[in-house]
Amino acid sequence: MTDRRSFIKSAATAAAAVAAAPVLAGCNGKESAIPAVAGGTAFSSSMESTLIVPKNNGLRITGTFLDEISHDIPHQNWGAKEWDQDFQYMKAIGIDTVIMIRSGYRKFITWPSKYLLGKGCYMPSVDLVELFLTLADKHGMKFYFGLYDSGRYWDTGDMSYELESNKYVIDEVWNLYGHHKSFKGWYISTEISRKTKGCIETFHTMGKMCKDVSDGLPCFISPWIDGKKAIMGTSLKSKQGVSVREHEQEWNEIFDGIHDVVDACAFQDGHIDYDELDAFFSVNKKLADRYGMQCWTNAETFDRDMPINFLPIKFDKLRMKLEAAKRCGYDKAITFEFSHFMSPQSAYLQAGHLYDRYKEYFNIK
Repeated sequence: MTDRRSFIKSAATAAAAVAAAPVLAGCNGKESAIPAVAGGTAFSSSMESTLIVPKNNGLRITGTFLDEISHDIPHQNWGAKEWDQDFQYMKAIGIDTVIMIRSGYRKFITWPSKYLLGKGCYMPSVDLVELFLTLADKHGMKFYFGLYDSGRYWDTGDMSYELESNKYVIDEVWNLYGHHKSFKGWYISTEISRKTKGCIETFHTMGKMCKDVSDGLPCFISPWIDGKKAIMGTSLKSKQGVSVREHEQEWNEIFDGIHDVVDACAFQDGHIDYDELDAFFSVNKKLADRYGMQCWTNAETFDRDMPINFLPIKFDKLRMKLEAAKRCGYDKAITFEFSHFMSPQSAYLQAGHLYDRYKEYFNIK
């Protein structure tokens, strides 16, 4: 049994050994001690990954949502300094477009909207719309403004409620922020998977309002596919995921009703299995081409296959999705979303590793 005096002596010896270890430059120029291993050889960091699949064989991510009004992932509580750094990380891998996923959700909002504050929303401590637009101006990116989500659609299943607030929000935000050179479009933030009550009329009305006020700036939507993983996330275990044929029929009708005011559709790619990607992606591209719309993919960088919601995705899963998008001729890949699930400064350690694997695969230095 080790007595107290022996323990203190051995601890002091160990501390001295660490202090005598070689000192190397660490992150941000800080020094760090690297203790020697048996035989006196220090650990080496010269190893590099050797990929056994072809590199640069997928569609690169060139856009990301900015999610600071969320109900299912944690806030990172960044200020202007951290956001500026994140925009630099984005730009380093070729991201040229940032999309505020929603300007408000229920009572929490991203900017001091007189209209929404008058409806009982909470005052934000920072004007994130101004901050994001200023950073997009600085870094030469395009900014898309996500509309307000009242939450009433999620409670009732009727999209038409979203028109009531957004007819005021669209005018107000354009008058306040439309002068920014980076303000390049709109995101209709209400998400659907299939033909939903009021969806065609609501998408069309909101898209037209956005275009009318901004002299025709583009609008896009990002629905999800009602696939196997969408069903797994609900209590409807007996229900089957949508078939490719059903998906094509329903979205053909929706696109037919909105294509004159909605310029692009970025289907979320996480609700179908990896061996279903080509079938659904081919249909999405065919429909977009039919109606003269851009076909984007929302390449989710969080993992829907884990029992814990939500963690950064395994790199191979992201790679397979981006490769399918390239095979099917998609026009652009955006993600939900860089800052939580791919950024080197994310609260999730795995996110920075995903960033590194992505750079290796696409030969980004």
